[in-house]
Amino acid sequence: MQLLVINGPNLNFLGIREKQVYGTQNYDDLLSMIAEKAKETGTKIEVFQSNHEGAIIDRIQDAYFDGTQGIVINPGAYTHYSYAIHDALKSVDMPKVEIHISDITAREEFRRVSVTAPACDKQIYGKGLLGYLEAVDLVLALVKGRQQ
Repeated sequence: MQLLVINGPNLNFLGIREKQVYGTQNYDDLLSMIAEKAKETGTKIEVFQSNHEGAIIDRIQDAYFDGTQGIVINPGAYTHYSYAIHDALKSVDMPKVEIHISDITAREEFRRVSVTAPACDKQIYGKGLLGYLEAVDLVLALVKGRQQ
């Protein structure tokens, strides 16, 4: 099984930016957690991060052709206004879960609306970095469900 984890703008600054919101674990900690999850589940998981909307869209579109079977995505701030990422997610027919480290429903008003979540099967938020592992489990279950 092959999954893709996409991280949007500023996620590479985990452990540096707004520690009171995102915690003190850094981006390498997240990568290690995902790599361990891949080993544990026998899954190939690629992690992609970009601060550029077009690069994220390109990677989603590439997933259609490269054998990717499911996507976990944290679009970062693009969550709240990127209809282009929404459209790219809608265009690929595979399980997709949107993840947010913080509880976006308890933050600034603009963060409470996700334009990308409707293009995904589920949204997970407020569980810290562990939310990524839950999202991977959910995508794996959705992929297996489609295979039956």
